[in-house]
Amino acid sequence: MPQDANAIRSILSLAPVVPVIILDDVAQARPLAEALVAGGLPVLEVTLRTPNALKVMEEMAKVSGAIVGSGTVRNAAHMKSSVDAGCRFMVSPGASPRLLDAAEDVAIPLLPGIGTPTEAMAAAERGYSFLKFFPAEALGGAPVLKAFASPLPDITFCPTGGIDPAKAKTYLALPNVICVGGSWIMPADALASGDFARIEALAKEASALGG
Repeated sequence: MPQDANAIRSILSLAPVVPVIILDDVAQARPLAEALVAGGLPVLEVTLRTPNALKVMEEMAKVSGAIVGSGTVRNAAHMKSSVDAGCRFMVSPGASPRLLDAAEDVAIPLLPGIGTPTEAMAAAERGYSFLKFFPAEALGGAPVLKAFASPLPDITFCPTGGIDPAKAKTYLALPNVICVGGSWIMPADALASGDFARIEALAKEASALGG
């Protein structure tokens, strides 16, 4: 089926920031998810960029209140693995025709990535009204999405890529942005030292950005 707009809207509207997680240490999965959820960021995108990503997703999905999705989804096999790992949504860096074809046979919604008006229009023609704008900062940032709003009024975006708290606030002020994706909530040194209290504090700051 094409994107279930109501389902993806209900997920993406839960918090202004979706943490984009690159994690290989399965032992850190649950405490990280618990810290993010406690900080007010329940929607978690775990990228398929590490050998243990699927195990990380499975562990995070056990945390009360966590809504886990898979990121860097590029093919049908990734989609099946995402469903098997307990994911509630999927995110892809692009929107190739083959990827969108594969998504029609998957029960959980896909948030495909686009970078141009043509790509956004092509995805919209396939029934997608919520899209990821990636890599957001490298493609021109908030001014580009502001320019998209008038000619593409039926499309809502989740910009991801190169976003920090200050940039997030600028994006979130746009009428066609529902949330942003970011990794600044989980600094490498905080993860390395297991400082989940710091991560929870950063999550609380991020969850307040939409206010």
